[in-house]
Amino acid sequence: MLKRAIVRPPSENFGEGLTTAQLGLPDYSRAVVQHDAYCAALEKCGLELVRLEADPRFPDSTFVEDTAVITEKSAILTRPGAPSRTDEVESIKPVLALYPMDIHEIQPPGTLDGGDVCEAGNHFLIGISARTNEAGGDQLAKVLSSYGYTSSVVDIRGVDSLLHLKSGLAYLGDDRLVVIEALANRPEFSDYNLVRVMSGEEYSANCVRINDLVLLAKGYSTLKRRLRELRYEMVELDMTEFQRMDGGLSCLSLRF
Repeated sequence: MLKRAIVRPPSENFGEGLTTAQLGLPDYSRAVVQHDAYCAALEKCGLELVRLEADPRFPDSTFVEDTAVITEKSAILTRPGAPSRTDEVESIKPVLALYPMDIHEIQPPGTLDGGDVCEAGNHFLIGISARTNEAGGDQLAKVLSSYGYTSSVVDIRGVDSLLHLKSGLAYLGDDRLVVIEALANRPEFSDYNLVRVMSGEEYSANCVRINDLVLLAKGYSTLKRRLRELRYEMVELDMTEFQRMDGGLSCLSLRF
């Protein structure tokens, strides 16, 4: 059962962050409204929010998920693959130190973005991407193993338009993965029940199961219908401004 989430609102220079989406600049005021709705949804899921201040030094810093991987007993501070994001981790470290967990850190030459790590029960799927390299993945796997977790690597570097592994999949519990078609036939996922995301709705794959609710980006009717058929209760959220900056629902919080 998840209890809390760390969140950080977008700063006024949010639009100066990194993006490959080619969807135009985000509207800052609208992004703030969308972030507020996201926070309200987290609270509806039963989470206590740890609200950090917006940090204009780092335009991408609202995407706090990339700075750490958190398990029941430990937090692994990442080393983001984009150099402009490296120092974001320093502001998360003292926050996590307030909680009873071991703190580990990814070391050079390893790089690791939290968005490339999908927790699936006691197993972790680790994406190797433009932001996460093999050395970072190996370091994470060793830390996870020391706490009794298993892991496997999923190389997504040849998959067009996927920035992070979780840009294309989500774990819903019950051995069930939401997955885009470009990943659906991968052997790494053969032991899971797959909910396939149709072409044109790939962005919706980045949904989030939090306790008894699934957060889903608004505007994706096919996946919404499929999840309803599977009897999930959902909260739909408008994510347009974060999508412009390569961000999704999971990116906006660290949940533990």
